[in-house]
Amino acid sequence: MKAINNIGARVVVFYLVALAVHQTSEPVARAGEPALPRLKTETEGAFERYVKLAEARNESELKRGTGLLWVDGLPEEQREEAYAALERGEVKMQKLEILDKHKTIACPGGMIHHWTGVVFIPGAKLEDVLGVLEDYDRHSVYYAPDVEGSKVESREGDHFRVFLRFRRHKMITVVLNTEHEVQYFHDGPGKAHSRSSAVRISEVENAGKNGEREKTPGDDGGFLWRMETWWRMEERDGGVYVQSEVASLTRDIPTVLGWMIRPFVTGIPKESLTFTLEATRKSVKAHRTGR
Repeated sequence: MKAINNIGARVVVFYLVALAVHQTSEPVARAGEPALPRLKTETEGAFERYVKLAEARNESELKRGTGLLWVDGLPEEQREEAYAALERGEVKMQKLEILDKHKTIACPGGMIHHWTGVVFIPGAKLEDVLGVLEDYDRHSVYYAPDVEGSKVESREGDHFRVFLRFRRHKMITVVLNTEHEVQYFHDGPGKAHSRSSAVRISEVENAGKNGEREKTPGDDGGFLWRMETWWRMEERDGGVYVQSEVASLTRDIPTVLGWMIRPFVTGIPKESLTFTLEATRKSVKAHRTGR
């Protein structure tokens, strides 16, 4: 999906918990590093370089036309075990890292999170999955409570511009207004993919109250600065395999708090993407039952 999804956008929600802890620890952070750093040019540039390489890899794999799921690249025995787990209803996840000439891409002032996951929806058809993913006006239902509001702002064929409002409460409440450009591609019988970019992410202050306002993007708490998503869908084996890949950028964590927060933050993207895929499967099944 540009792959998909703005759905992916939900990934944010889980970052908020850890970063909220950081925000409440602001006095401690000041002792070593700025509590609320602005999105710097070099940070954004590093993420753009990362995404460019990830996009090239995705395009190469899609042109190949076969072995489109990440589990297809596993050794035979592990691949068979992974497919068996998918049939049992499990979500298979993998942490990714794109290297630039065999070297890690440094991201000063930020953290790049990159995960992919796949789920199997038995009995579903490709059109059932697309029917849910493209129904952005109801994403606040399909992906509640993380998505508080959703709507299609415009559509031209397979190209969407959508609005999603995310809310998360834990210690503090964080609300994000986001806009996404999403393009779907039909790759042949039973196959499709999408590509999605968050073109605007704004943290909301005093959400739902008098004086509600959006903070300037990039000059905020750094809960989510950027997000890119790729989705792949393939109908076979009596159902549809749905894979989502999300790369996102958040603020870095001050060294003084890293021992406490870093392990939590780095584990959150996996949990978020797992939730997204499970919610997609649940919604597709409900959609089929309700027809």
